[in-house]
Amino acid sequence: MILLVAAGALSWSHAAGRLPFGIWLEALWRGDTADTAQMLFAYSFLPRLVVSLLCGASLGLAGALCQLSLRNPIASPTTLGIEAGASLALSVAMLWAPWLFAFGRVWPALAGGSLAATAVLALSWRQGLAPISVVLAGLVTGLFCAALTAMLTLFKTEYLAGLFIWGSGSLSQQGWTVAAKLAPVLVAAALTAVLLVRPLTLLTVDDAKARSLGLSVTTARLCALALAVGLSVNVVSAVGVIGFVSLAAPVLARSLGARRAGHQLVWSTTMGAGLLWLVDQGVQTADALSGLSLPTGAVTALLGAPLLIVLLVRQRSVPLVPPPPFVEKAPLAPAISNRLIGLMILLVIVLVLSTTVGRDGGGWHLSLGHEFDRLVPLRLPRAIAALAAGTMLGLAGCLLQRLTGNPMAGPEVLGVSAGAAFGLAVALFSLSTVGQGAQMLAASIGAFIALAAILALDRKASPDRALIVGIAFGAMFDAMINVLMAGGDPRAMLLLNWMMGSTYSVDATAALVSIGAASVLFGGLLLTVRMLTILPLGRGMSLALGLNPTHSHVLTLGLSALLAAMATLIVGPLSFVGLMAPHLARRLGMRQALAELAGAAIIGGLVMVAADWFGRTIAFPRQIPAGLAASLIGGPSLIWLLSRRSPS
Repeated sequence: MILLVAAGALSWSHAAGRLPFGIWLEALWRGDTADTAQMLFAYSFLPRLVVSLLCGASLGLAGALCQLSLRNPIASPTTLGIEAGASLALSVAMLWAPWLFAFGRVWPALAGGSLAATAVLALSWRQGLAPISVVLAGLVTGLFCAALTAMLTLFKTEYLAGLFIWGSGSLSQQGWTVAAKLAPVLVAAALTAVLLVRPLTLLTVDDAKARSLGLSVTTARLCALALAVGLSVNVVSAVGVIGFVSLAAPVLARSLGARRAGHQLVWSTTMGAGLLWLVDQGVQTADALSGLSLPTGAVTALLGAPLLIVLLVRQRSVPLVPPPPFVEKAPLAPAISNRLIGLMILLVIVLVLSTTVGRDGGGWHLSLGHEFDRLVPLRLPRAIAALAAGTMLGLAGCLLQRLTGNPMAGPEVLGVSAGAAFGLAVALFSLSTVGQGAQMLAASIGAFIALAAILALDRKASPDRALIVGIAFGAMFDAMINVLMAGGDPRAMLLLNWMMGSTYSVDATAALVSIGAASVLFGGLLLTVRMLTILPLGRGMSLALGLNPTHSHVLTLGLSALLAAMATLIVGPLSFVGLMAPHLARRLGMRQALAELAGAAIIGGLVMVAADWFGRTIAFPRQIPAGLAASLIGGPSLIWLLSRRSPS
């Protein structure tokens, strides 16, 4: 209610500043075409207000459908890769089929978002659209599409710089066309959602119980997700990416007391409309005062994230059915030991190849003898730093996923990587010259401020709350970075390169420090194996076995944040490796704590070393940053595994 009142007051103030109250209706129905103020009121201000309500309501409803159907408090349409697919389609069309824009940007974006969502549903279909399968397929598909878009942007910056602005979401209107497109879709979706209230209520419990009550779980989940996809694609194709609303609105609704599925749908829709309406009116106020043109989507995260954090801290718990914990199976078997040894051998082979094999003007080249002596100081530090960063990110992801039982948990959810990127952005845009030491210091300060804030706010030791607070911080930092990058400043490309995970500036000292830190932290984690074995069993079992869940939660969260922060400071925010490595380890049968830690560490290091080598050689003389290359290598691998095997 407060959101709606504040938004209404701002809207009234803006409208009164444009036209006297007495001629509002006249300007809308019989506007004087010779009066510029009336035309702007009728065809710019009012359409923008209506579009903000329609987009916010659509995204709020879509987010509620995702979270209810997937039983995951941090699920949203972004989980299905819609925004990433739309961005990739726009990039491809802009570079190779610009004639498509004669029909507007709606159709390429619509096609890309729809194809991405279709791929997610297809990948998880064999598992009956089980929540963990949909979540994993969506994350991997979205990250892979985002990596391809980033690579195109890196090589074709002059053509694709405008996507920064579109990717931040803009609600500026020049007529009623967009509102007329959004309204019927929202009405149809809302009516359909009414029919899904009972199925969604049953989906909030275990799938087996829902089936015993006569529900076709796969059909119900497919209908809910298809409806969320349609709503989100409609918004993205019309105004760009405004993704935070779809996450924040359902969480805000639950935090304010919505418990039943029907109530969550209604109040998520209302909260989404009110949140985006209020933010857009605030953006217009800021634009009028400063003369800037701020992207509404980015500002939504700036204002919505603190509100979300405040409400979560005030709540005793996050009232959602948690995902099932990972189940321990047989003890560490010889087969698992053999797989770990095989991974280690493969890692050594890739390390050797990365330091001896490269490309020059004549093609692929094996460096031996004196040439090897000259090139090792250049290649080996990069490979070692990539190994250390991948190892630490794999361990961080493993800790988070065992702590929360959430397949979406990865280093990025802590906001540490985004905090480091924001610290670097502040230094780049506020100081005249920023050397490597200053960059490292700025990134370090940003990372540890984010970590300290999350630990301070998560006093209740709730894994779900920690994830959502971390995502809120990450969204807030990312929004600030997007605002800076959308301004067209050439320093944005330096920030973009670093955010993609570049090992360009790593020297021998940094490499030795990084591998030493990774070794020490991995050795320390060996002391926590019993704790990591018990934590997935739940709070009650932990207490029964003599483990303090609160202390264990804080320790695990702190260790994972430290690992993520150190990896970020070495090679940038390479969070995809932290998400992927634990899943690949479990796919190889490494489900016990010790085996999973070792497997995630080796796989993370292996992927990063291979990515650094791949990025250095495949597009010679150009170089692809290691973090971006890791997404391009790891994405298809995990997608292939998801399509062939049942979820762990």
